Amino acid sequence: MSLSGLEKLDVWRKARDFAVKVYRDILPSLPHEEKWGLNQQIRRAVQSVPANIAEGYGRYYYQENIRFCYIARGSLEETISQLSLAHELEYIPDILFKDLVKQSDDLPRLINGYISYLKRTKQGEDDPGADIVVRARSIYDTESIGYPSSGSAESATDE
Repeated sequence: MSLSGLEKLDVWRKARDFAVKVYRDILPSLPHEEKWGLNQQIRRAVQSVPANIAEGYGRYYYQENIRFCYIARGSLEETISQLSLAHELEYIPDILFKDLVKQSDDLPRLINGYISYLKRTKQGEDDPGADIVVRARSIYDTESIGYPSSGSAESATDE
């Protein structure tokens, strides 16, 4: 995997361009009192969008890629929410906010399209280990490790 591979992904390029615009046009314009609040929240959310798309792209199994795309989509919605708040607080001028909203409008569609493509093509489905299912077990599930349940007539000390 490389940058040239990521550059082929339209969804990643658009997410990166959106993040760059937010970094250049929004973050420097926020008031100093928001340096550790709204500024940091927007910064983390917006950089998470292309980063999660890239991380998923670097995974070999399609379901992992899809999971990271879901995270990217959530981060995009968080970014838009934070930008909306900044606009309502009059930290962002109307024209810049409308431009950002317009630029961000395509991103959910692109992310959803990429997820659909991944589900359709199932890349990595036949890779070694792809058929292994790992299931989390409750810390209270003692029967699966050989201990009887608390409601049974037997106890762990009876043999």
